[in-house]
Amino acid sequence: MTWFYSNNGQQLGPITDQELTAKFRNGELSSTDLVWKEGMSDWKPLGEVNLFSAGPMTQMPRSMEGSVMLQQPPIRTSAPIRPNIPTYLWQSIVATVLCCMPFGVVAIVYAAKVDSLIAVGDYVGAQSASKSAKTWVGVSVGIFLLLFVGYFGLIAIGIIFGNI
Repeated sequence: MTWFYSNNGQQLGPITDQELTAKFRNGELSSTDLVWKEGMSDWKPLGEVNLFSAGPMTQMPRSMEGSVMLQQPPIRTSAPIRPNIPTYLWQSIVATVLCCMPFGVVAIVYAAKVDSLIAVGDYVGAQSASKSAKTWVGVSVGIFLLLFVGYFGLIAIGIIFGNI
């Protein structure tokens, strides 16, 4: 059975089962590299295919190496799906500007971590940083509202009792 494989987005092959197995064993291919053979509907990661289900392994004549005898489906090189994890960055900045400098800055620090954690694939860490940013934005807004209501409450009390 002849196989085709992908290396850095380039289609290579055909190679035999034995050659494919050897490339995997010596580290040239990993279980996530895409492979295809006649009869498969699409390219699949090497780790998902059974090399020995095709029957006995045969050696391909050297005169055929590198020639493309079959029409293969195109290799899919789509970007991974980015999870929708909010950063709360603009909310953190607004909270900092409104009044609550120390708490808003903590929110900004957590919000800034979200995108970098997603970029390295740490989705759990990104979710945690997002949650922390949201919490600190809430603390900042809560303190702002408490100070705002307290300030105008004191003014109202002063007006009522004639001190202003």
